[in-house]
Amino acid sequence: MADVFARGGKPEGPTEAEIKELHAKIGRLAVENDFLSEGLKR
Repeated sequence: MADVFARGGKPEGPTEAEIKELHAKIGRLAVENDFLSEGLKR
């Protein structure tokens, strides 16, 4: 609770590690999506 007041009530943003992890996940999901969509075309 004290952290919220120390930041002035502003929410804390994502960390650099979280951003990198999410970008990696987006990349994996995009590859899986492309792979599966190619399989449906056949």
